[in-house]
Amino acid sequence: MTQTYLTRIGGLIRDARRHKGMTQAELAELLGTSQSAVARIEQGKQNLSLDTLAKIGDALDSEFVSLGHSGPQHLRIVGGQKLSGSIEVKTSKNAAVALLCASLLNRGRTTLRNLARIEEVNRILEVLASIGVRTRWLPDSSDLEIIPPARLNLADIDVAAARRTRTVIMFLGPLLHDYSEFRLPYAGGCDLGTRTVEPHLAALRSFGLEVTATHGFYEAHSDRSVNPTRAIVLTERGDTVTENVLMAAARHQGTTVIRNASPNYMVQDLCFFLEKLGVRIEGIGTTTLTVHGRGEIDVDVEYSPSEDPIEAMSLIAAAVVTDSAITIRRVPIEFIEIELATLDGMGMKYDLTPEYTSANGKTRLVDLTTIPGPLHAPTDKIHPMPFPGLNIDNLPFFALIGAVAQGSTMIHDWVYENRAIYLTELTKVGARVQLLDPHRVIVEGPTKWRAAEVVCPPALRPGVVVLLAMLAAPGTSVLRNVYVINRGYEDLAERLNSLGATIEVFRDI
Repeated sequence: MTQTYLTRIGGLIRDARRHKGMTQAELAELLGTSQSAVARIEQGKQNLSLDTLAKIGDALDSEFVSLGHSGPQHLRIVGGQKLSGSIEVKTSKNAAVALLCASLLNRGRTTLRNLARIEEVNRILEVLASIGVRTRWLPDSSDLEIIPPARLNLADIDVAAARRTRTVIMFLGPLLHDYSEFRLPYAGGCDLGTRTVEPHLAALRSFGLEVTATHGFYEAHSDRSVNPTRAIVLTERGDTVTENVLMAAARHQGTTVIRNASPNYMVQDLCFFLEKLGVRIEGIGTTTLTVHGRGEIDVDVEYSPSEDPIEAMSLIAAAVVTDSAITIRRVPIEFIEIELATLDGMGMKYDLTPEYTSANGKTRLVDLTTIPGPLHAPTDKIHPMPFPGLNIDNLPFFALIGAVAQGSTMIHDWVYENRAIYLTELTKVGARVQLLDPHRVIVEGPTKWRAAEVVCPPALRPGVVVLLAMLAAPGTSVLRNVYVINRGYEDLAERLNSLGATIEVFRDI
């Protein structure tokens, strides 16, 4: 029993050290011990005192040890305070996961600059490590280096990590050219109802891929003699299905035409990355992509994903709900223009700087300063559409904004079977939200917010919406079990605190 405990603790220490981009020697120096001692600790071969564990926790800025089981992470929020100052938008979560999958196309070294260090990325890194891919965070940075093996060991895939993310389905496109048969665990992630994988499978059949679902796995069979003979028409303009087909097309030695493709931000980032791999793509930013692939890709490449428009919208919503003036830097304006036009129609005021370019050399950015003031409900319902429409992931923030606006706002979430239901959690902090059906809610504003204790909804954006509402509620609120927020946001509590919020991260003892 003791050895099992020490092995678990050692593994946690090793993972925390790697997450910090630190070598064993560097950790040993901080602890005033030897590298061999750190190696023994990580192997579970060293007895540890509470004092030593505390020192290691301080050195790694990690909460991997606590009294008893560490348990889920919670947030304690003291609300009712205005925010001020400025904050930078971090790079895109959805681009990060696509680029990690796309790195499997490349036999050379891939370096992704300023990558989002979030739980979703951690899960994919665990999966990649389990099949033989070497990854490391470069020291003192959020730059990730990825080096593939000569051949992936798919039999050893980390099933537990793979089932905690939907992203693993995007391994199909990169793998189908090199492996005649392989299996992937069923995908997981947010609890947003059944999201069919059939559009992925239908599109990838053009490359000879057949998939059957058996015993919790996708069993994939790839006939590499089959190639697209005509344009691939996607039955839905989905982001991940477009990315999956793009990655399959990147290794097809020939031309692939993809119609009804998503031109959304993460798809564009993937296209720009594939171009750096030597793949030629026409029509980036449109719904028709023409991909001139390469049979083999073996290059050392660096790429910087662009900023996250969903995080930008989160920060705008934080300013609106707290009636605050803040400056949000590095906003990807192309992917949030419809949202801003909708806010214009509700009476919101803001200032924009001239445009400049993201580190990828392509994406247009601005700095946006919010101007506090009264809002009124929109005259029409707010609903998402594929890009360039209002982003599906940004829709929940309009329920929050509708709650501070004068009048009735209808939110129509036609994409997901049950995400709208989670928006009724806002009633626990004082909002008046009426559920009309699984896709529509009416929000009556303005709201007199009140502090409450709430279990975080099991979906990322509704979870953040409840957190932001708590920032507006006078008194102390508690949001329990926020793992789902950590899946998509890096250090969100700490970054909101930099604007004057009071949010404490804690665990039950």
